[in-house]
Parts: sequence; C-alpha cells; structure tokens
Amino acid sequence: MKDFNINIVPTTTTSIVKFEANRFLTRHENFEFKNIDEAKRSPLAQQLFYLPFVKTVYIAQNFIAIEKYDIVEWSDVQQEVAEQIEEYLNKGGEVIKEEKTTTGKVPVTVYAESTPNPAVMKFVANKKLVLKSVEFKNIDDAKNAPLVQKLFHFPFVKEVFIDENYVSVQKYEVAEWEEITMELREFIRNYIEQGNEVLTAETIQTQETEKVQEENDDAAYKELDDTSQQIIAILDEYIKPAVASDGGNILFDSYNEETKTVKVILQGACSGCPSSTMTLKSGIETMLRDMLRDKVQYVEAING
Repeated sequence: MKDFNINIVPTTTTSIVKFEANRFLTRHENFEFKNIDEAKRSPLAQQLFYLPFVKTVYIAQNFIAIEKYDIVEWSDVQQEVAEQIEEYLNKGGEVIKEEKTTTGKVPVTVYAESTPNPAVMKFVANKKLVLKSVEFKNIDDAKNAPLVQKLFHFPFVKEVFIDENYVSVQKYEVAEWEEITMELREFIRNYIEQGNEVLTAETIQTQETEKVQEENDDAAYKELDDTSQQIIAILDEYIKPAVASDGGNILFDSYNEETKTVKVILQGACSGCPSSTMTLKSGIETMLRDMLRDKVQYVEAING
C-alpha cells in the first residue's frame, strides 16, 4: 500500500493550487522557494522547478502549494503534477534536507485555554499537530501516540483529545488547574519543539483505513432520509466549529422519526461533564427545533 496520497485543492488565487498530503511533510516548518537556486535545500521543490510553468513553490506541514505562470491552465496540468509529487514521495524522495548546524529544535509556542468543561484544559500550539482528530480514553488507546503516552504518565491526566493544532486534556479531581497547567503547557511545548512525533505511522495508517470507511460512509449518507441529512448539515455548519473552538467534537449518530429524537456523540471537552453536556444538548436541541420545525423535539447526547 502506498504511504502518500495527494489531493488537489483549489485556492481563492487562481494561479495557485494546493497539493495536500495525507501525512506530514515537514517538522512543523514552512518554506517558500521562488526559483531553483533558492530550492537547494528541497530536492522536491528543485524537481518541480523543472516544470516550465512553475513560478513559486510553497511547502508547509501537510501540503505543497504551487504558483504557476500564465502559459498553462491548472485544469490541464494539475493531475499530472499531483501524480509526480505522489510518485516522488512514495519512492522515498526527500522533501527538505536537514541542516547539519540545526539544534533539532523548532520554535513553538503553546498557550492554555479554558473550556466550558471545568475538567478540561485546551493547549493550543502555533503548529499543526495532526491531520485528523483522535481521542484517547486511556494509555492503552495511546500505544501509537507517543505524546499521549507521556501525558498519561502524569497521574492527574484522565483523557486526551487531539485535533488540528491543539491538545485537550481532561484531569482527575486530585489536582487543580492552577497547580498543573504550567507544567503541562511546558511539557507539550518542549515535546513538540524537539521535533518528536505526535502520532506514529501505525496510527496514521489506522486513520487512512478510517478514511476509506468514511468514503464508504459517504455512500451510506446518501441513503439517509432527508431530515438526517439536514441534521448533519446543521451540525457541521453551526455546531462543530463552536465545539471545536472549545476543544471538543460532535458526531451525528442517528435520527428517530417516530420519537423525533436525534442522538449525537460528544468527544473531547464536550464529554464527561454533566453541566457542559446539558448546556450543549440544550443548545443543539433549540437550534434543531427552530431550524427543522416539528421534525425534531429531543436530542440525546452520549459520551464518545
């Protein structure tokens, strides 16, 4: 099975297209190359500059963005470029050469942010940590997540949720946040700064398997009734962004037309706290009632 898959993502700038990878390409660093001489540190970028229409190459943690000259249209060449990048990566091609003089550290900032759940603190980094959210209930769940394993070594850590650029930590009552926040923040910052991996290849492979399942779920989504599809659309557009900003996630589980009940799954900061669960449940219930009229009356929220 191939390790890398490249997805073509248009941007608001018509001359630039993003080629998004399913794995990280750099160690929390971003690069910009305007010509082949500037790209001497990136064998991949140098290869791309052999394409006569390539004007600028941007390399970020999980994507490569290319700005083109006007001599071609992206619709004519983007698939070929994506295949070239994918082939290069799957042959083990080097993206960025490590500089021998480097100390191995990457500048990282992490700040702590409270959530509606008093048992959960959100630690936000200035770098992307994962490509997809993942939740860990205990250290056994974290066997392929080195950062999370180390977090569970702290006796007060109960659960961990990671998404995009943040880590949500749920604690036991044995400690107060005033006593442990600084310790956790510095630990997470130092761990990332050293360039250590957050998830292992095994976890990423599992997520890729889940992605295949999601693609299968897309087909199942089309088989859902109209109301269920409307509920999912409302959750995705109005609820999920707010929940994510609080360090959590919400998933649609089911809709019962007879009882007019929606069941959702709560993850991260949303789960485990009766008061925050009730607040969120009430908010979702009110929104669905208002937007779907008499189709929804109740929401059942369960912890993931």
